[in-house]
Amino acid sequence: MFDKELAGPYLELSKIQQKEQDGFLAKDNVLGVGIGHKVKDGLDTGEPCLSVFVTQKLDPDLLSDSARVPKTLAGKKFKTDVIETGEIFAGVDPAILELQQVKTNGDATPKRWSDEMTLTEEYGGVDIQSLRGRLRPCEGGYSIGHYKVTAGTYGTAVYRAREFPGVPTKFFILSNNHVLANTNDARIGDPILQPGRYDGGTVPGDIIARLSAYKRIDFLPPYGRGTMNYVDAAIAEGNFHDLDREIYWIGNVKGTKTIKVGDVVQKTGRTTNYSTGRVQALNATVMVNYGNGKVAKFIRQILTSNMSAGGDSGSLLCNMENYAVGLLFAGSNRVTIHNDIRYVQQSLGIRIA
Repeated sequence: MFDKELAGPYLELSKIQQKEQDGFLAKDNVLGVGIGHKVKDGLDTGEPCLSVFVTQKLDPDLLSDSARVPKTLAGKKFKTDVIETGEIFAGVDPAILELQQVKTNGDATPKRWSDEMTLTEEYGGVDIQSLRGRLRPCEGGYSIGHYKVTAGTYGTAVYRAREFPGVPTKFFILSNNHVLANTNDARIGDPILQPGRYDGGTVPGDIIARLSAYKRIDFLPPYGRGTMNYVDAAIAEGNFHDLDREIYWIGNVKGTKTIKVGDVVQKTGRTTNYSTGRVQALNATVMVNYGNGKVAKFIRQILTSNMSAGGDSGSLLCNMENYAVGLLFAGSNRVTIHNDIRYVQQSLGIRIA
């Protein structure tokens, strides 16, 4: 629907991808495919290719013929590029899950990060406490979450698209389904805390909004029908005076735009604060792990270099001119995955700017 900006070889590659991707995803170790540039000796050659994402790169001699990724496609017209991503998780990566289990000690209410340690040891100096505090009005980048969720990131404030131009009657916080709607396990009207529960937020003192709407995530069998997902997104209604559209360290969002492979992008999130990355693939289809055996297939995603860690989910991805391009929701220690912001706006009926 939103692939009209693809032209020339990229458009041709998207048609090849649509035809071939199920075969690639059936291979052991393959997590996804997308349209990127061939990388040689660590450098972007600028040559359009079909990027194939794998949990781990293996010596071809160790693979069966059926498991190998062909080096070329369409009669050798296009090359493939195998990219090692590691396992892709939504929300919180395994290292943080393990840390959380240690810190909760089986208690009903988890301890604050400041009680024992920060992520300084885990992430080479990044301090999780930076954007975990209570803030009114709250800015994009700060800690937030459903009252049963540990913590994610407040993306930005939005309003209904149908009320533009005009006088908006309601205002909302934009973040992920798994941040605001507890991965489908929530009721409309549930309280949203700022900061998130894991950062000390409590009911009722830190309620900033109430869950208003979310796009349901469908998982692979036996947990779902296995249909394709476009977004992991939700909104929560709050008071106008509590919600700020400005993103900490980035500023006000000017609107939305499309991006290209190789573009530099930026985000501010609860865990890794301000970070930049480079777009490595567009139109990506990826398999995302939500824990407890639940895996979901997402299509039309944006894949960037690693620019996040657990707790950054919900961060608004912007280009360097402050136009929104995506909504961060998953990643590994090598890459970060974002929903295309146009699908987010359409699926929730919202407008960012």
